[in-house]
Amino acid sequence: MSDTPPDRLSVNPASPHYDADILARGVGIKFKGEEKTNVDEYCVSEGWVRLAVGKAVDRKGNALTVKLQGPVEPYFQSGVAEGEPEA
Repeated sequence: MSDTPPDRLSVNPASPHYDADILARGVGIKFKGEEKTNVDEYCVSEGWVRLAVGKAVDRKGNALTVKLQGPVEPYFQSGVAEGEPEA
C-alpha cells in the first residue's frame, strides 16, 4: 500500500469510491487548513469535500451532507497499517 491516500475516497459502503482497507488504516482530512472530522467523501483533484450536517439522515438512513469547494489535503493518521511489518 502506498504512503499517499487516494485522490477520491468515501466512507459510504454503497459508493464506488469506498475502500475498507484504506479507511481501516485511518485517513485524516485538512480542508482549507483546518482538520475536519465529519468528512463523508472527498476529491483532491476536483477540490471538494462532502461534510455530514449534524445527525440528520434522509429516508434511506444516509447522512445529509453539504459539498464545499476548496483545497483538500488527505493524510494517513497512522504511520503503519495494522498487520503490516514495520520497516
